[in-house]
This record gives sequence, structure tokens and C-alpha cells, in this order.
Amino acid sequence: MCSRISKAFTLIEVMVAMTVIVIVAIGALNYQYYAVQHSQIANTQTTATHAAQLLMDDWMSTGGLTTYDPTALHLGFTSATVPTGFTMGTAIGTTLNNLIYLNTVNNVPMQIILGWSDFTPDPVTGAKLRQLTVMVRWPVGGTLCTSPVILTTYIRVDT
Repeated sequence: MCSRISKAFTLIEVMVAMTVIVIVAIGALNYQYYAVQHSQIANTQTTATHAAQLLMDDWMSTGGLTTYDPTALHLGFTSATVPTGFTMGTAIGTTLNNLIYLNTVNNVPMQIILGWSDFTPDPVTGAKLRQLTVMVRWPVGGTLCTSPVILTTYIRVDT
């Protein structure tokens, strides 16, 4: 009598193997999706930081003029009036020229707000400081991002 020994896989083994492969594939695709999404977010934040730094450096080079105009750079900045009911919080100070500046960089539309605040002179040195702030926001899912790029510096302004 001969006994037959089968060296094939059973249907259950094949189904279990397929299920494991599908779960691993879905996990890998999900990871790739989120990796690409976070890469795009990081690129947008980097671009926003570069735009803010450009404006901050140029504004500082004017001595922090309260009449500074980014549109004079001829780099695609346009201006729009501040919408009714728009609030930026006290950290920004006075909105420069009461305008919001717009620009599209790397296909990302950005909204840039510049603000300034003067501080009383130091009683010992008599130095007067002006805080310059640049805030850059961009749309995420139809609304403006909740964590904008904000750069702040201080310059000495003597009257």
C-alpha cells in the first residue's frame, strides 16, 4: 500500500497568507500616504519661513519703518485690506499699513501679516525698541492653518 503525502498548501493556509499580505500592504500604503502628507506640510512650513525671513530682513534694513511696503520688492506680493472682524491677537501689535499681504510661493497661497509695537525707552539707557513681527499663514483643508509661522525681532529706534 502506498500512502499519498501532499506537498501542496491547503485553502486555509493560502487564505491566511493572503490576509497577512493584504494587511501588510495596507499598512505600508498608509505609512507612505502619511509620509508624503507630512513631507508636503514640512515643505510648506519651510517655504513660509523663508518668505517671513525675507520680509523680516528687508523690513529691518529700513530701520523698521511703520510705512514699509513689501509690494515694492516686486516679488509677487500684493496687498488687501484687513477683513472686518479680523483679529491677530496682541502678540502682533499694530498691523502694518492696516493691510494683509498675499503671495503664492511653490503653488501655495500665503497670507502675510506684518505688525509692529513700540516699547517705552529704557530709563537707564534711553533706548527705544520696536518689535517687528511677521506672521505667515496658508490654507489647509479649506481654512487657514492653525499654526502659522511667526517671526519676531527687536530693533533699536531712537527718536
